[in-house]
Amino acid sequence: MKANKFLITAILFITIDAPIACFVGDIKLPLSTIPTDEPIAFFHGLGAGPAANQSGLASLERADAWLNSPPLIASALRGKVIIVDFWTYTCINWLRTQPYLRAWAKKYKDKGLVVIGVHTPEFRFEKNIDNVRREAKALHVDYPVAVDSEYVIWRAFNNNYWPALYFIDAQAPALSFRGGLVRTVGDGHSALARRGRR
Repeated sequence: MKANKFLITAILFITIDAPIACFVGDIKLPLSTIPTDEPIAFFHGLGAGPAANQSGLASLERADAWLNSPPLIASALRGKVIIVDFWTYTCINWLRTQPYLRAWAKKYKDKGLVVIGVHTPEFRFEKNIDNVRREAKALHVDYPVAVDSEYVIWRAFNNNYWPALYFIDAQAPALSFRGGLVRTVGDGHSALARRGRR
């Protein structure tokens, strides 16, 4: 139990620190090879689904495809600490977080951490599975990725932004922003929602 609390605390600290480190550190990030001359799709509005909880994890079963892994299901993830990372490969803010996610996935895999990327497209060309495969490989996204071209998982988590990280503790029956553990949003802001606080 203490190890899980320590892991969540460490991840939260690193997540808050990550945007700062990107400005000071010497991290080289590959840029996308896909042109971005399409108009921006405005998917940043309020989500239509319920707050992220076990139904969010259950929605992983409705992914369009999986990269780097066979399909993951919620019941197989019980007892694990999970990071669900909503991303799209042309998002500069996600590109800045990706080296940290990759490092966490590698370093804490044997300690029960599962990082799951959910690729949800912002632009029409990002719906092409061949583009997603190519960019995931080029950007060294080695952890499991659920391809969510129709926003099914996005809506189940009530997500609004790229990147968005959802931390789910191994002991938590559900995660939601108001009554659960941690939700960070990739625009540089993070929030800790403790049980009972609104």
